Amino acid sequence: MSDDSVLAQRKKIANWVSYGLRAGTVVFSIAMSLFFLGFMFRFTPALTTAILIALIVGSILLAPAMVFNYGVKAANREDRRAGR
Repeated sequence: MSDDSVLAQRKKIANWVSYGLRAGTVVFSIAMSLFFLGFMFRFTPALTTAILIALIVGSILLAPAMVFNYGVKAANREDRRAGR
């Protein structure tokens, strides 16, 4: 595989990672907002279910995005160190 195709693939992964980080953060923000609404007013079973679903979806989005983000940054750092 040539260096150009590796860099193109890395850029594509970095774009997906960016979307995953943003989406996961938004979903976690929604979960926190719902939690504070329940704390201020009243936790209903539906609200509790919505909070739980938001936390699960946020985790599914954020966890792999964070791992891949670390990998992309490490690969870029290694390329800079190697002078590529």
